[in-house]
Amino acid sequence: MRDELEFLREYDPRAFPPVAVTVDVVALTIRDQALHVLLVERAEPPFAGWRALPGGFVRDEPIDAAAVRELAEETGLRPGADSLDRVHLEQLRSYGDPGRDPRMRVISIAYLAFAPALPDPRAGSDAAAAAWVPTTEARGLAFDHDAILADGLERVRAKLEYTPLATAFVGAEFTMSELRGVYTAVWGDEPHAANFHRKVLSVPGFVVDTGTTTSRGGERGGPKARLYRAGDATTLQPALLRPTRPGGAG
Repeated sequence: MRDELEFLREYDPRAFPPVAVTVDVVALTIRDQALHVLLVERAEPPFAGWRALPGGFVRDEPIDAAAVRELAEETGLRPGADSLDRVHLEQLRSYGDPGRDPRMRVISIAYLAFAPALPDPRAGSDAAAAAWVPTTEARGLAFDHDAILADGLERVRAKLEYTPLATAFVGAEFTMSELRGVYTAVWGDEPHAANFHRKVLSVPGFVVDTGTTTSRGGERGGPKARLYRAGDATTLQPALLRPTRPGGAG
């Protein structure tokens, strides 16, 4: 029986079809009270001139590091910098249909990135342009990026129901109105203000009252609004269901 070193010396990777691995990033933020996604204009074939999610081939690096690098290239944020460290990044799923890329068999690992505010994007080395685009206008994308974006949006909408993810879209301190605005932008439906306020405060560990107020938009018409910060909850019990569902937050 051959030992491992002998096997590796004789192993020929060309005996199998070549496969490449890429990362694609669904980067979301809220601008002008609407949910936006970061899109780039591809500078080279395939799909030259088409809009696409930012992404690229994985280099000699961990896959998570590749996603961070691609996001940094398009936003101008530096990996390891405080501004990028505050971005919530999680893996969405993998995409590997044989015909998804005309060049060769390419398997993509998609990521979701959320942040309360990200700078105006700048095109990386492989893009002609980059821009924040309302998700309602993001369609007709290159490769299978329409499907990836749709999966990402559904993941975000669902996670807002049962996790405190909404606090990743606001600053360190926020008003109840600002938090409700996240749900409105992501769900596309505005929860009833009083019901939303009551339900948020009924979830243990969701938000913490800072004991301070701000004049940037008072709740229920008051001159000042209370400021909150994210609590230590990892799940919302009870969940905040979407208004379009029976028993939802609206």
